[in-house]
Amino acid sequence: MSRRPPNATIHEIGAERIDRLLTMSEEAVRIGREDRARRYVDIARAVSGKTRVKIPKDRKYCKNCHIPMMPGVNCTVRLSNHKVCMRCDACGEVRRIPYIREQRT
Repeated sequence: MSRRPPNATIHEIGAERIDRLLTMSEEAVRIGREDRARRYVDIARAVSGKTRVKIPKDRKYCKNCHIPMMPGVNCTVRLSNHKVCMRCDACGEVRRIPYIREQRT
């Protein structure tokens, strides 16, 4: 009968794998392999759900087509009305992130 490893170990391994997969997906976008990048993000999301580790907020990906969003490579970034608008060039999805807190300081 095998024993399950402690949750801290599972979370640590999951975070390492998610980070590596998202790094590989960004490299795949740079060389033009969007299908491979999409697959890496899908696997990272599956690992995230299985190990209950959140994907870091600094790693942006399109919620619609699951491609890493890299400004100047495959997405357009605009500032409008107290929001950062990121438009995916692959599917046209727009992601709006407020930046009111940064403007106050």
